[in-house]
Amino acid sequence: MGAQQVRDGFVGLYGAEPEGVWAAPGRVNLIGEHTDYNDGFVMPFALPHVTVAAVSRRTDGLLRLHSADIGGGTAAPVELRVDELAPESDRDWTAYPAGVVWALREAGHAVTGADVHLASTVPAGAGLSSSAALEVVVALALNDLFELGLRGWQLARLCQRAENVYVGAPTGIMDQTASACCAEGHALFLDTRDLAQKQIPFDLAAEGMRLLVVDTRVKHAHSDGEYGKRRAGCEKGAALLGVDALRDVPYAELDAALGRLGDEEEVRRLVRHVVTEDERVERVVSLLESGDTRAIGPVLTEGHLSLRDDFRISCPELDLVVDTANASGALGARMTGGGFGGSAIVLAEETDVPAITKAVEEAFATAGFTTPRVFEAVPSAGARRLT
Repeated sequence: MGAQQVRDGFVGLYGAEPEGVWAAPGRVNLIGEHTDYNDGFVMPFALPHVTVAAVSRRTDGLLRLHSADIGGGTAAPVELRVDELAPESDRDWTAYPAGVVWALREAGHAVTGADVHLASTVPAGAGLSSSAALEVVVALALNDLFELGLRGWQLARLCQRAENVYVGAPTGIMDQTASACCAEGHALFLDTRDLAQKQIPFDLAAEGMRLLVVDTRVKHAHSDGEYGKRRAGCEKGAALLGVDALRDVPYAELDAALGRLGDEEEVRRLVRHVVTEDERVERVVSLLESGDTRAIGPVLTEGHLSLRDDFRISCPELDLVVDTANASGALGARMTGGGFGGSAIVLAEETDVPAITKAVEEAFATAGFTTPRVFEAVPSAGARRLT
């Protein structure tokens, strides 16, 4: 849905032109899974799929939220009072934009209300950060309209707080930062400890390759507990090893660190994944900067095996994508996102894409799984004002 459609929808709902229209993208994480809440490294890039918001300010403390399609859409705007917003008071989609308003106000910013109309092309529940796109587009609009002067990384921090505290989902900072800060044609090498960023050129088409997203259509819900269990296990590992975060365990000293964990087998697995995954991110950055793009394929597959066997957040559908794609000539493949469903990515030569796509679809049909959605992931622009 384009800016004009969202603008027209706003006019139909609220009887006046919006003050502006903004967009924020979903993201694919190339490498670096479950490292962000361990102060580690990640490497996402923005998708062309976006959440679009038409917004106007209010001064009467009323927040009106309407969705054309998010959460199934709403018949009429949901009306909330900004001074009555409270963490974990809302379990619907409206918790994400309301949480952003709450987080901004908690940080001392005078947000006095807004009329908001939203629409999105980011697939929900596919591990592509539809919630972060929703948060960031509202945050950017309010930042512009109320002249708050916040930078992209600051908006990302506030959006993370909204999701952690208001929504109650213990996510890391990667998704919001990717949506707010990614650049077209690049992957974002992000240090989640201090939010240091480096844009790494990532133009696969110029090298005759493609990166496919395979949405398994298996839905996940991070706040149901499994995500939180992994995060708590990582924090336990850091405490047992006497470090602030697992980011501080050197890759060269991993074996010794695992030995110090004794019979804490579940914690050992989590620690091993995080430490090796940080090393994989650094390896991919090095390969891309040296121009050896095809060599990242095996690193992606290596990351999937770690997520499957150590972190244990894969599922039969994700494993089938990875195994089938690699057997059909892919350069590499792995699950992406929080896990327990969602999407996988497949790096392939352009000429092999049709055969790989067909093989994955046939494998799903044979297994009795829902037909997956397959599309190309093109590194796109981060959040921006459209009109």
